[in-house]
Amino acid sequence: MKLLFSPNSPFVRKCLVSAHELGLSARIELLPSNAHPVNRDAAIIAVNPLGKVPTFFADDGSVLYDSRVICEYLDDLAGGGRLFPPSGPARWAALRLQALADGVLEAALLARYEEVARPESLRWPEWRSAQLDKAHTTLQALERDTAALQGRVDIGTLSLACMLWYLDLRFADFGWRQRYPAVAAWAQAFGQRPSLRANWAL
Repeated sequence: MKLLFSPNSPFVRKCLVSAHELGLSARIELLPSNAHPVNRDAAIIAVNPLGKVPTFFADDGSVLYDSRVICEYLDDLAGGGRLFPPSGPARWAALRLQALADGVLEAALLARYEEVARPESLRWPEWRSAQLDKAHTTLQALERDTAALQGRVDIGTLSLACMLWYLDLRFADFGWRQRYPAVAAWAQAFGQRPSLRANWAL
């Protein structure tokens, strides 16, 4: 198996953390890419029309994209039901938390691109702030119910850990640890998992 990646992509990181949890890391070859939101990479587009990473090549030659699809494929390959509960309330809780984390990441990436990809004269600070506010409202909700995170290792909690990693990486002044101490305490403990420690830096 192979994975087109960018070292600072939180969605790539989610795939790698999931693979580690499932015992599949050694089977995945990492292929560097030149993914960029404006200067799109023709080599990626040739296999993924969206031109984005992660893009995954299965052993049977099929190509998968979007971290949600890749992670579920890996879970199925490992026997199923490990990171994606098969049915019932646990499944919907995991998928809902994944959707929250991915939604914050998509907003954070847009805020990041506003800083580094858009010409300064065209930047819209209020729009950027509105994107980052999605992180605040999500973390406010999680702060009220961190008990629901305890004892869980699923695609939701792994996605959340990768989301928080990206906020630390790109928005050092965001201050989520100070504002949301219960989430921070959860993240500190959950971040000791070998899958996360092995993939903080590529």
